[in-house]
Amino acid sequence: MSLEQNKAIVLKFYEVFDSKDVERGRELMSTNIVGRGMGTDILNGYDEFMQYGTMMFSAFPDGRHLLEEVIAEADKVVTRGIFTGTHQGELMGIPPTSKQVKFSVVHIDRVVDGKIVEHWGQGDTFAMMQQLGVVSG
Repeated sequence: MSLEQNKAIVLKFYEVFDSKDVERGRELMSTNIVGRGMGTDILNGYDEFMQYGTMMFSAFPDGRHLLEEVIAEADKVVTRGIFTGTHQGELMGIPPTSKQVKFSVVHIDRVVDGKIVEHWGQGDTFAMMQQLGVVSG
């Protein structure tokens, strides 16, 4: 696949993720995807990966990725941007606050044969926790 095709697959993934369309996600991700990041254990397989996604969907039903930069090299696509959302559901034991969050994110996705097979995601969780009122700063 070309770099542009890999970018298109990854950008489509974020569009599908933000729309919370779990079934369409299956078209873009390997059933054996490995996910890492945001302080979680390694997520093995599509179902585990989407359990994390479902937790985020519940916590931030209006959550959106606003990607500002997309870089592709070999089989990897790096995205950098902002995640925004309103905290309306439990998040890792934190009850809903109805507060808006806006924090930076960086993701690396590895694409093989038109499917995302690995995902690394890092977000500024300290800024998120500050915005939720969980930590001061």
